[in-house]
Amino acid sequence: MREYEFTFVVQPEISEEGLEGICQKFESTLERAGATRLFYEDWGRRRLAYEVQKFQKGHYMVLHFLDGGGAVPEMERTARLEDSVLRFLTVLADEDVSDIEARKTEAVRLEEDRKKKAAERAVREAEEAAARAAEEEAAREAASAAADTSDEDDDDDSDSDEDDSDSDDDEESEERSE
Repeated sequence: MREYEFTFVVQPEISEEGLEGICQKFESTLERAGATRLFYEDWGRRRLAYEVQKFQKGHYMVLHFLDGGGAVPEMERTARLEDSVLRFLTVLADEDVSDIEARKTEAVRLEEDRKKKAAERAVREAEEAAARAAEEEAAREAASAAADTSDEDDDDDSDSDEDDSDSDDDEESEERSE
């Protein structure tokens, strides 16, 4: 048995459900070919080195699987037929996997670790977003408070200007009466 890495790049605006659908197609292709799926690596959305089909970003995924070699042409055929897949690459990761069950166990452990890290990252990103929102709100409140204070100062200045103009009018009227 050989271990393969099938890396593919999907259009960036594909939803999670759409991405799961594409992954299901690849899994069913592996199943029909008699290959064993090990795990997925989700590398996330990244900038492409060059524009591909007018896209500058793509969602990267890596599928690890065990097979004798017959599933590779079918996987590549499925990727060519899927419009959402921008690019793909199949790499032979290990020429000879002798202990298949140990590799499956290791793959399950790696996938669980990735899920934990993804959950932790999601929590951290949510906390950071909440902190950013709180900072922005505080900055808005400070700006509005500063604007209110400057408006009050302007109002005071305009009142004194009016008072000055009234006194100027009084002086002019006195000069005329003399």
